[in-house]
Amino acid sequence: MEMVTTQTVAAMLLALLLDGWLGEPQRWHPLVGFGQLAAWLEARLNPQAGARGWLTARGAGCAGWCMLVLLPSGLVAWGLPQGGPFWLAEAVLLYLTVGGRSLIQHGEAVRVALARQDWEQARLRVGYLVSRETAALEPGPMAGATIESLLENGCDALFGALFWFLVAGAPGAVAYRLANTLDAMWGYRTPRFLHFGWGAARADDLLNLVPARLTALCYALAGRSGPAWRCWRRQGGGWKSPNAGVVMASGAGALGVTLGGPARYHGIDTMRPALGEGDPPGGEDIARAIGLLRRALWIWGMVVLTAWGIGHA
Repeated sequence: MEMVTTQTVAAMLLALLLDGWLGEPQRWHPLVGFGQLAAWLEARLNPQAGARGWLTARGAGCAGWCMLVLLPSGLVAWGLPQGGPFWLAEAVLLYLTVGGRSLIQHGEAVRVALARQDWEQARLRVGYLVSRETAALEPGPMAGATIESLLENGCDALFGALFWFLVAGAPGAVAYRLANTLDAMWGYRTPRFLHFGWGAARADDLLNLVPARLTALCYALAGRSGPAWRCWRRQGGGWKSPNAGVVMASGAGALGVTLGGPARYHGIDTMRPALGEGDPPGGEDIARAIGLLRRALWIWGMVVLTAWGIGHA
């Protein structure tokens, strides 16, 4: 049995070409509609946000997660034809779950604004990428926040979806991306989502366990390998997320910059552990982070093609 089939490789390449050519759909993006549905369902399952018992809130959140992730991905698995030219349908579904070009465009918009010293535009653009408060950010922290987002979302918006596509086809990629979106919406440790979003956060941690480490490996191979390995080993486990820490530590080490430090979330100042080594990043390092992301994608593609070639040798 082939580990990586010809149809899988063809679908993956076509999806990445579509993403590079078209980017995310500007109108009627399924994830936008999914986000609206998730907000509607949360308002009904979590009407007394923060006031109910933790067990009831967790149960409601897990039930909502199953309805929004398992049901759609199960319908995809049931309704997607197998064989023949239907790999094209899988390619389209995978294209809708990846966001590599959009991620790079957001990072590039911050870099351009910083280069022009348009601080207000830069803060606006950083706000599209991160959940922290950006109104008072200075240029250095704006560059750091952008690079953190590029590195972390390289896993969430690109490598994670590709991994689950290899494991479980289009249903796997769809389930992963929906789960990742729910974590971004429900996974906050605020009074409203502390217990309701518990299941969404734990599911995302589990689904990213392997993809995050493969992403960190690709970053290490695509940049300064020695510092990347060292930072991954020493710093990755100290981050609040068991997966984001290893990804950003490896990426920061590969770039030779230091990330982390103070950030403000929902009105609360937080001091985060340092990741990487070297000077704090500047605007020019955003371009280097984008280059690292692209090289990591090439490495990922070469590994998949090699596995395909071995299977057909």
